[in-house]
Amino acid sequence: MRVPSEPKQSTTGRRISGSVAGLTALAGLAGLAWAAREIPAALGGRLAGARAERAARSPQFRDGTFHNRAATRTMTPAPDRNLLREMIFGKQQRRPRVAVPLVRPVAAPEVDSARELNVIWYGHASTLIEIEGRRVLLDPVWSDRCSPSAAVGPRRLHRPPVRLDELPRLDAILISHDHYDHLDMATVRELTARQSAPFLVPLGVGAHLDRWGVPADRIIELDWAQTHRLGELEITCAAAQHFSGRGLRRNGTLWSSWVVAGRQRRVYYTGDSGYFDGYAEIGAEHGPFDVTLVQIGAYDRAWPGIHMFPEEAVSAHLDLRGGLFVPVHWATFNLALHDWSEPVDRLWAEAKARDVRLAVPRPGERVVVDDPPPVDGWWQAIA
Repeated sequence: MRVPSEPKQSTTGRRISGSVAGLTALAGLAGLAWAAREIPAALGGRLAGARAERAARSPQFRDGTFHNRAATRTMTPAPDRNLLREMIFGKQQRRPRVAVPLVRPVAAPEVDSARELNVIWYGHASTLIEIEGRRVLLDPVWSDRCSPSAAVGPRRLHRPPVRLDELPRLDAILISHDHYDHLDMATVRELTARQSAPFLVPLGVGAHLDRWGVPADRIIELDWAQTHRLGELEITCAAAQHFSGRGLRRNGTLWSSWVVAGRQRRVYYTGDSGYFDGYAEIGAEHGPFDVTLVQIGAYDRAWPGIHMFPEEAVSAHLDLRGGLFVPVHWATFNLALHDWSEPVDRLWAEAKARDVRLAVPRPGERVVVDDPPPVDGWWQAIA
């Protein structure tokens, strides 16, 4: 007895199936090409011409790159750990269980402009300083990923609490260094179109802005200890202990912290930095500060020289002669192996132990420095 044979697929059917598969593959390749089209531009520019000549005169520049004051390693060997395996298979709680609560900033309280000092933290390091009638934006990153690609790379844990077109008129935009979580091409381009404020950046970072279409008269590059005046406001580029680089080449641009000083009020922003003796020097020269904005997240014992642990951040605040401590560089991008909320838990404990005034705002919440909200542990409810 013959077993009935299965019906054969028609030639036409095979052709259609093959065509669909081919079209799908082409569409996938086209999608990858579309997603990658901006990567070369996102890598930024390189030191050249007068910019390179100026960099070469910097005390921080030698042998073709910028350097920290003390010898610093970006990574410390960890023979007892496999960082890649820990990143993929680690048991850390690296995302909140529910959405991070966002706040829409309400109108600022009416005060004598000479005494005005408020801070709005938008997430990660992106922060608005409202000081004596001026508006200064720090390290704005509004993109979904901190990466040269819109398709891969660390993705936000929460959306920005406001759109870029909802920001007030800015007087200055400060960039601490050129890493993707602090300098974002798409955000820079939109701010260039929507605002008229200058970009104040460490030496060399102007090459990136040049490539992205920022007019030359809106780029102000400073070395450590150099100051730029905006009306009654003095903005000083200060030292930090970190590194830079957007592609394979490292330390082709400088990194910095920032002092924002009015006639009566003073703010300090660490940028990214390991703990170092420069904080005491900055505090002695430019302090005391009404408020410090200090990096607390993305630390690890594998890179102790370039990011502070929360306990070191409190020491830095005290060295700086700071008043109110507002933490930044946490809760928005996963850039290390610790739990997403661990930095602020450790910070809160250390601040209480050392009697440091602390404010931990929700993204978008305005902190009036003279009347800060009490710390309520909001992150613990979603951790």
